[in-house]
Parts: sequence; structure tokens; C-alpha cells
Amino acid sequence: MRKLLLIVLFGLALGALLGQLMVSVPGYWLVRVGDTSYQTSFWFGLVLLLAVFLILHFVLRVLMRMSYPVSRLKVWNRRTRHRNAMKRTVRGLVALAEGRWKRAEKSLVKAADDSSTPLVNYLSAALAAHYQGRYEQADTLLKRAHLSTEGADTAVGLMQVQLMLDRQQYEEALAILTRLDRQLPNHPQVLKQLKQAYLSVNDWDGLRRLMPRLASRQLISPQERNQLELRAYKELLVHEARDPDNVERIRSLWADMPDSLRGNVELVVLYAEALVRGNEEGIAERLLRHSLKERWDSRLVLRYGLLNVDPARQLVHAEKWLQERPNDPDLLLTLGRLALRNAYWGKAQEYFEASQRQRPSGLVCAELARLYANLGEHNKSQLYYRQSVELLDKSLPSLPQPAEPGEPAEVADDEQERHKAS
Repeated sequence: MRKLLLIVLFGLALGALLGQLMVSVPGYWLVRVGDTSYQTSFWFGLVLLLAVFLILHFVLRVLMRMSYPVSRLKVWNRRTRHRNAMKRTVRGLVALAEGRWKRAEKSLVKAADDSSTPLVNYLSAALAAHYQGRYEQADTLLKRAHLSTEGADTAVGLMQVQLMLDRQQYEEALAILTRLDRQLPNHPQVLKQLKQAYLSVNDWDGLRRLMPRLASRQLISPQERNQLELRAYKELLVHEARDPDNVERIRSLWADMPDSLRGNVELVVLYAEALVRGNEEGIAERLLRHSLKERWDSRLVLRYGLLNVDPARQLVHAEKWLQERPNDPDLLLTLGRLALRNAYWGKAQEYFEASQRQRPSGLVCAELARLYANLGEHNKSQLYYRQSVELLDKSLPSLPQPAEPGEPAEVADDEQERHKAS
């Protein structure tokens, strides 16, 4: 009640003030348009302007409210389409995971235009089309994926590479990966796919150069790296050794080889073979001798006996090894061959026979047979030839053989039945 009384009193005071102002402040408004003029009092004109302002304000608000339903309808329609697109995308991805390629492609493509992530839709649809064998459609969808999203070059390129690798289009995939690697030199997926592509096209040089990058990014285990590097260097040494003029290239490969691989016996033997073909037997001899100091292996010993560098010096080194390994049959075989190179026929005979006593071998028997034949002892030569054949025959697989001349057919048939039973 008190507030109402205060409001009434304030209104009366304001009215009295305005009345006093209207009396004490006379004035008029004059508006002339052409030859026509309009005149009114100042206060009436002021009230008229205020009324016009209120009317215009009211009309504008009404018009704005009338436009709200249209915009709200557009927003509602857009949200509905996005919601439906999301549902179709989810159904498509589920179908893709379940291996229902046709349904997945249809759902994903249909939802792509209204999806908030059209790149995902088109890439997944391309994968579904690829699994159906529809390669041209898959490529078309990849192009649409590239156009759908700015900055999608890497994602589209990686998907395209994966599809090409699956189609065994290795050269084309490698070309794309080379371009991506220049743009993104440390991208993990690019490096992984490069490894796969290099293996597919047997690019062993590219693979060996890739290994340190994979290891630095921890994209390969130490065991796998060692296996792949070993395979790569083996293939490269064998390939380069086919041309004797590639000896400098071979030595460069050996220099670039990780220290952990230089002790591998198989690689040492391959490198020695390549050096021999390149007329670098002196380097091969030092390599084998040094390797035998680090690690004793029969393959290295046997290869050392086939070198022809300085037979006298080689024989001295080998006889020093014999002091530590007096019963090594492979070393004794090597000593026999080195003795032959020095024309020590008796010593060669002794070494070969000592090797044969330690471990009967068809190879040693063949060496003895050849030596005795050249010494004119044909009986011993024939004896060792027969032993060589017998030892080699024992290493052959058990297979049916024709009947000997004069052997009854029944015996031959029984022999065949016995072989079949075994």
C-alpha cells in the first residue's frame, strides 16, 4: 500500500513537472514538403515521434517473430538429416566390420553427403567396394573422399596404398609411398607400408636403408630388424657378386653393414665369395683369418682352404690352428688342400686320411681317390672312389630302384612292395 502511494505521488509530481515545462518552454515543429507545410506544437510533436517509434518497433518485432518458424524448420530439418546420417554411418561401419561389404558400401555412401565426417564414410565405402572386387568403384570413392575434406591427402593416400598392396600393385604403391615419404618423412604408417612395399618388390637396398628409421621410431622389434637386415644384406651380396666389376660396391655394402651382422658366418662367407670373384682374394684371406679368430666355424675353415693367395703362408696359419684343434675333421681337410697347393703330396695324404678317421666323408674320400690316382696308386684310388660313392649313397633318400640284371621278377616285385610298405 505504501509503495502504491509512493508511485501515485511520483506520477503526480512528474505530471506537474511536465505541465510546468510545457508552459514555460513553448515551441513548435515545422515540416515543409514542397509547397506544403505542417506545423504543430513542440510537445505534441515530441509525443507523436515517440508514438511512431513505438509503432515501428512493434511492427519489426512482429515481422521477426513471423520469420522464426521458417529458420527453426530449417534447423530442425538439418539436425534430423545429420542424425539419420549418423545412424546410417554406424550401420555401415558395423556391416563393414561384419564383412557385409555390399550393405556397408550402400549405407556409408548414402549417409556421406549429410555426415559431419564424409571422409570417414567415403574411405570406409572404398574399402567395402575393394573387398567386393569393385576396384574402379573403390578408386572413384577415394577421389570423392579427397574432394570431401580439405587436407585429406595423407589419409586418402595411405588408404590407396593399402588397397594397391592388397591388389599386388606393388610398383604403383611404392611410387605413392615415395611421394608421401618426401612430404611426411617420419609418418609411422608411411614407414610401415614402405617396409611392406620394399619386401614385395625385393628392393633390398631400400629396405636396409629404411631399417634405422623404423628402429628410431620404435616401429620394429630388434629381432625383426636383425632378421630383415640379415636377409637384405644376403640378397644384396649375392646380387652384386654376379658382376665381378661390382667389387667396390660390395666393399661399400660391407662398410655400411651394422657391426652385429659382420660377425654372421653366412654373410662372411658370401662376402669372401664376392671378393674372390672380384679378384680380391688377399682381402678375402684376411677377412676369413680374422673371422676365425673371433669365431671358429667349419664353413669359414673350408672356405679358407679353397683360397689361392699365398699357399705357404696359409698352410702355416692353418697348422697353428691345428695345435689348438688337433681332431677337427674340417680343419684337417683344409690342411690337406693347402698341402696340395704347396705340392706336399705326402703331407696332403696324411691330412686327408686323418680327417677321414675323425669323420668318414664322401668328400674326403673323393680327395684321396683323386690324389692316389695322380700318384699312380690306382687300387687305393678305386677303393676310395667306392667308399665315396657308398658314403654319398647313404645320404640319398630311400627310393625304389630298378631290378639288377638277372634278378628274378618276383624278387624285384617283393623289393618294390617292401619299399612301398616302408
